[in-house]
Amino acid sequence: MSKKVRKITKKVSKLSTKKNSQSKLNKGKRQWSHLDFDPKNSTYKEYKEWRDILELLEFEHPLVKVELLKEIKYKDKLYPIVAFHIGSPDLSKPTLLINGGVHGLEKIGTHLIITYLKSLFKQLRWNKNLEKELKNKRLLAIPVINPAGMANNMRSNGNGVDIMRNAPIYSEEEFNFPLISGHSISPKLPWYRGNFSGKLEIESQVLIDFVKKNLFDASVSVAIDLHSGFGIKDRLWYPYATSRKKYPLYRETKNLLEIFEDTYPHHVYIIEQQSDSYTVHGDLWDYTFQLYFEKEPFKEKLYIPLCLEMGSWTWLRKNPKQIFNIDGIYNPIVEHRHNRVMRRHLYLLEFLFHIIDNRGAWG
Repeated sequence: MSKKVRKITKKVSKLSTKKNSQSKLNKGKRQWSHLDFDPKNSTYKEYKEWRDILELLEFEHPLVKVELLKEIKYKDKLYPIVAFHIGSPDLSKPTLLINGGVHGLEKIGTHLIITYLKSLFKQLRWNKNLEKELKNKRLLAIPVINPAGMANNMRSNGNGVDIMRNAPIYSEEEFNFPLISGHSISPKLPWYRGNFSGKLEIESQVLIDFVKKNLFDASVSVAIDLHSGFGIKDRLWYPYATSRKKYPLYRETKNLLEIFEDTYPHHVYIIEQQSDSYTVHGDLWDYTFQLYFEKEPFKEKLYIPLCLEMGSWTWLRKNPKQIFNIDGIYNPIVEHRHNRVMRRHLYLLEFLFHIIDNRGAWG
């Protein structure tokens, strides 16, 4: 090969490399053009679950919108809270909210939401019936409401406050577990409720505001909050957590859950009022229901908050060494058990997604 030919070849190679590099850069710019914020913001703290959420944020579809709810500051880093809005923009349509990551150590709930959304987004590429269905209902998801806690392996938020004990609502019941039920002794102890200066924690306020805006005006709305860490059995809880009294939508909730049991007779859940297991101060979902019922006392609209408590003691029993791993106390560490949990609960989320616009069968 002559010197001249080699020189030309070298130039072409350089141009090609530059072009490919620019193409990748442009692709990167286009990647987030459908969002109102930059998810690769250098001030954002990276952690595993956020990297998984970033994959979800790449998905573009006319029925999928992403909202940046808040950026939580902790130790000079920002932690974004994002919500996925999937389906109709009409706030009156039947709505399902799936929420996770209230307690930062309980990562399996966030993993379940991410798995569910990945499956849904894959289906939206080919399932025209799903598209049609979503035009008449709404699916909302907040994978991590306490990102600083999750990124830094804390049950609480960055202020040491247990978000699920933080609402200004008190239980008058006698407690079996006084400390666990919420206290104001010190943020150095778990289950700390806060000092109640009249101001909620940012994460608590974000969730309450989101529920009020997006669920209260829906003809039917169901929220399910995903947790882990209590008991051997998986539990599906309905209100109240702060009282042993029956809550105003007890009949409608029981009807809905009886249809679930009839549809899936071999399900794995203990279904009960949360206070049958234990009562707490400051439950956020009891508080949102109280706010809803003050606004909508005549049941023309329905708002039902549920909680899935995945029993992590089973994972510890099968793999006792997990107790020496902070993640292992609340999450399955062995891969095949993690995968099993992902499969184990998807049918519950699918059921709730389909039942919300079939109120005539239960409500």
